[in-house]
Amino acid sequence: MKKKLLLLALLGLAKLTNAQEAKVEKSVFGVQTGALGLWVNNESRLGNKFALRTEIGFDAGFWASSFYDESGYLMAPVFIVEPKYYYNLAKRLEKGRNISDNGANYLSVKTSYHPDWFVVSNYKDMSVISDISIVPSWGIRRNLGKHFNYELGLGLGVRYIFAERAGYLKDEIWVASNTSFKIGYKF
Repeated sequence: MKKKLLLLALLGLAKLTNAQEAKVEKSVFGVQTGALGLWVNNESRLGNKFALRTEIGFDAGFWASSFYDESGYLMAPVFIVEPKYYYNLAKRLEKGRNISDNGANYLSVKTSYHPDWFVVSNYKDMSVISDISIVPSWGIRRNLGKHFNYELGLGLGVRYIFAERAGYLKDEIWVASNTSFKIGYKF
């Protein structure tokens, strides 16, 4: 009888030690800010290592030149869809590092759309030309305590600018980059 109890206790202990799997969270909702914007986001699990990040917010810009009377700023709406592959969850878990709220390294394809709906600026009648960008990226997400996090993203891709709609001769394709550092709060 004692051997059976000991066996059951060991099996139960083994089950507890393997209880935390290396997989992304079912859903993580938060808000982030960086040097150039403010965003609300949600990451939803697609698989053990895959998540889909959806985001809405404002991208910002600042300028100073001789063309304008004074320096200026603008904030324009942006919609982002970003599938992410978290590739080092198991390794971080094995080392005893925190992987809650998807705290790990990832590869992603960040797709952003800026509509020409409105702009918040210190200049009247300011507008942006609609564009869409697709940027393969590498990034890290780390936790700072229970609710705070930071994220760093780096990538290079392509941006399609709908210039013809804005009265220019033709649409344009430019190189796009993702160089971001964001600090966030998870709800």
